[in-house]
Amino acid sequence: MSTSTNAPKTGRARWIEFLILIVVAVVVAATVRTFLLQTFYIPSSSMERTLLLDDKVLVNKTAYWFQPPGRGEVVVFEPPPAWSAAPGQDYIKRVIGVAGDRVVCCDKDRRITVNGQALDEDYLYPGDAPSDKSFDVTVGAGSVFVLGDHRSASGDSREHLDAASGTVPEDRLVGRAFVLFWPAARARTLTVPATFADVPAPR
Repeated sequence: MSTSTNAPKTGRARWIEFLILIVVAVVVAATVRTFLLQTFYIPSSSMERTLLLDDKVLVNKTAYWFQPPGRGEVVVFEPPPAWSAAPGQDYIKRVIGVAGDRVVCCDKDRRITVNGQALDEDYLYPGDAPSDKSFDVTVGAGSVFVLGDHRSASGDSREHLDAASGTVPEDRLVGRAFVLFWPAARARTLTVPATFADVPAPR
């Protein structure tokens, strides 16, 4: 007399399977958040009008594993110690200059230049000037120079020119913010503004 191999599972067996699935799901979610993707909410007005207070973005934490950050990208980073940020606080800003770039404010038309090329920053908060501070910074190797899009409300590289010329080491970058996903009505990808395509390589 043969026995069935498809006997119905007991309630206990179902609960064990359910718990295993929950544990696996938690492990996968934790792995994704730690190494691949992370959500980040916008804690201030420093990136208006691109990103508004309490917007939520998706951050690609692998973006700079195999390539350096690029000009115009929106990045989340751990501020350098000299920035005196609260413990565990991350910043979100736009990369204006990368390693080797000379970033200057400002030309005769009050525009920021990168390697001599003026930026037409149509993403700035309406009414804001590109900067209320003058600076002339050559970005060091393995670093970036970052500014908020709402310049008059942003604590960024300009506020820390006395510490490594305000630059942020690349190893403090959490990742690139590439999608605004909440609120759903404003969901979109965060692309690099066209003005950065005209910036020449550093000399």
